[in-house]
Amino acid sequence: MKKLINGVPDVVDESLEGFARAHADIVTVSYDPRFVSRADGPVRGKVGLVSGGGSGHEPLHAGFVGKGMLDAAVPGEVFTSPTPMPIVEATKAADGGAGVLHIVKNYTGDVLNFETAADLVAGEGITVRSVVTNDDVAVQDSLYTAGRRGVAGTVLVEKLAGAAAERGDDLDAVTAVAEKVNANVRSIGLALSAGTVPHAGEPGFDLGDDEIEFGVGIHGEPGRERIGVESADRLVDRMMSAILDDLPFASGDQVLLFVNGMGGTPLSELYIVFRRAAQILDERGISLSRSLVGSLVTSLEMQGASISVLKLDDELTALWDAPVQTAALRWGI
Repeated sequence: MKKLINGVPDVVDESLEGFARAHADIVTVSYDPRFVSRADGPVRGKVGLVSGGGSGHEPLHAGFVGKGMLDAAVPGEVFTSPTPMPIVEATKAADGGAGVLHIVKNYTGDVLNFETAADLVAGEGITVRSVVTNDDVAVQDSLYTAGRRGVAGTVLVEKLAGAAAERGDDLDAVTAVAEKVNANVRSIGLALSAGTVPHAGEPGFDLGDDEIEFGVGIHGEPGRERIGVESADRLVDRMMSAILDDLPFASGDQVLLFVNGMGGTPLSELYIVFRRAAQILDERGISLSRSLVGSLVTSLEMQGASISVLKLDDELTALWDAPVQTAALRWGI
């Protein structure tokens, strides 16, 4: 294992220390308990948004803390859910008096620990709602979930619900936006190679030189099937068929197309994927209205990509275009 780290136990805290120094105008970091919050928070009278999960998916979630998105994020150890107490403290830090929305990816540990934290802060007078993201069409269940996994579509939930909170929507309305986005986004990923968790010291799974894990999860969970190497266009055809047939998407729909890198994929390859995905939308009469390309929900240094498609309406389009200022996404400011 060759990584730019010092000691394995220090990976998350030292990464957060660098993150805090690099983005001191946007975030503050607490180390005991560990969470990231808005530098200008809590914002009085605004619904607070909190998300979190295991580290190793950067910039998710800390990279999306800031104006127009999250008010706090709770990073656990690499690929390990955060415990309830830092979620409790992050929720308090995000509470501006209008309630707090927890955005939780559908992994068993995340769901249980966020539920426990919500119960604890309720006893202190903070109203919490929760939306569990489950956009992955690859499998119905996995080793980590009951139901579909929450993957890259979570970024879109955070952005759009964050914009709704920033414009002054109340807790019920912000929750409704998050639920609407989650209901209308579908994602699938694939892996060409595995990432290496520092404390494990070896790749999370083995792939032959001629194999691809189709439908892989963001922790390296098995997908739909292991297939042979194919051209980029053929792989995107498979991915888009799985996504578009699931909702289903139809001719005349307007959509946001998000091509995400898993951590070890060059941007040039992500644009090759985007190119073919956009062509498929054209072929189906689906209008490409908004786009996002980049490595935003990673799996350490995994080589691979995911595609997410979100069905838009006028409200969601306006929320997407609304200003955002975070370490990883920034426009309109």
